[in-house]
Amino acid sequence: MASREEIQKGADALRRARRAVALTGAGISVESGVPDFRSPGGLWEVYDPGTYATLFCFLREPERAWEFYRALGRTLVGKTFNPAHAALAELEQAGRLAGVITQNVDGFHQAAGSRNVVEMHGNHHQLQCLSCGWVGPLGPEVLEPGPAPRCGDCGHPLKPNVVLFQEDVRGMDRAEDLLEGCDLLLVAGTSAQVAPAAWLPRRVIAAGGSVLEVNLGPTDLTAEGLGPGGLLLAGQAGETLPALAAQVNGRAQEQV
Repeated sequence: MASREEIQKGADALRRARRAVALTGAGISVESGVPDFRSPGGLWEVYDPGTYATLFCFLREPERAWEFYRALGRTLVGKTFNPAHAALAELEQAGRLAGVITQNVDGFHQAAGSRNVVEMHGNHHQLQCLSCGWVGPLGPEVLEPGPAPRCGDCGHPLKPNVVLFQEDVRGMDRAEDLLEGCDLLLVAGTSAQVAPAAWLPRRVIAAGGSVLEVNLGPTDLTAEGLGPGGLLLAGQAGETLPALAAQVNGRAQEQV
């Protein structure tokens, strides 16, 4: 984990920031037991994303696409937010964070109490109909083997309300609004190398801001530079972010 001195520097940066925003990725939910797709043993080793996770596959072979969707859904069953998500919610509630932009589809930020959340890739706890626009909850019954669920309004196959390859990401207008005037981007659990998330740290740095990175160790983002006064806090997000929130909010004695 990052040293006390590094946590203090990170807390000072958050206190000084005029407007801080968080950007999160898969790494922040790994500590909740949700596997990273790209890691060894992840879903991409079993389900080729270019075959199963595309809009083309869903439109042509919804039953085949649902093999992947059900596997993804099962990774979330019984999982919930961890101390990293809770720390970001605490920072938002304390007025230290304007909001969270996430690449995750697990809904853990909202469950932890974050209110201003932009889900770039959607939310797997919902179903959507591409034909009539219906959106509703994804119940546990649809994760059982069987045919693709169908819309009760129009009869077309339903898909999880997530962004597939060949679909546009969500909420970029809201993300742009959040980043307006942002001078500190708190990047946690992602190296931010996949567009459009990759553009966000670069945008903040280009505007004169900096990045406070929380990852297990240096990443490609670290190597590219974190801007003036930027800092890497190396360690588990579930330890580092609570320590950071405690320091920012004057609870240094709770630092882990």
